[in-house]
Amino acid sequence: RLVLYYFIIKAVRAVYLPSLNLSGPGDADRCWTGVNERTFVAVKPDGVQRRLVGDIVRRFEKKGFKLVGMKLVQASEDLLKDHYRDLRTKPFFDGLVRYMGSGPVVAMVWQGLDVVKTSRRMLGETNPADSLPGTVRGDYCVEVGRNVIHGSDSVESAQREISLWFRNEEIQCWEDPASPWIYA
Repeated sequence: RLVLYYFIIKAVRAVYLPSLNLSGPGDADRCWTGVNERTFVAVKPDGVQRRLVGDIVRRFEKKGFKLVGMKLVQASEDLLKDHYRDLRTKPFFDGLVRYMGSGPVVAMVWQGLDVVKTSRRMLGETNPADSLPGTVRGDYCVEVGRNVIHGSDSVESAQREISLWFRNEEIQCWEDPASPWIYA
C-alpha cells in the first residue's frame, strides 16, 4: 500500500505541481555545478535595518537565479568567527564580528549558472567607493564598514559558508518552471 501511495502522490505532483521535485530537501549531491552552482549571500545587519532585503532578493530573481535557502538569524559570535576565520589576523576582525552580531542577518543560498562569479559582480566591490552604480553596494553604500551584503568569493567558499549557516535539510532542490526561459 505504501508503494501505491507513493506513486499516487508522485502522479498528483507531476500533474498539479510540476515545479516540485520528489528529491526533497537536502538533496545536495547534484546541486553544485553548471546551472546548479550555489553561492552564499548574506544581507548584513545594516541592510536588514535599512529594509533592503526585498530589493536584493528581487535583483537576484530578476537575474534568473533561484533561491534555494533563506532564513533570518541572529548570528552567534562563534559562527561569525568561523565564517570570517580567514580575516582573524586583520585589525578590523573584532569590529567586524561585533558589527555582524549587532542585529539580524538574512542568510540565503542562490543557485544558477556561474552564480558565484555573477553575484560578486552584482554586489560590487567590497569598498562601496569603488563600486559602480547598478551594483548593490554602488547603489546603497557609502562606507566599507557598512557595506550591506556578503557574497561567497569562490565555489569552495560557498560550500564552506553554506555548510556553516544552513543544515542540509534547510536547502531545497526544486524544479523552477521558468528555467527553460532562462537557460537554453
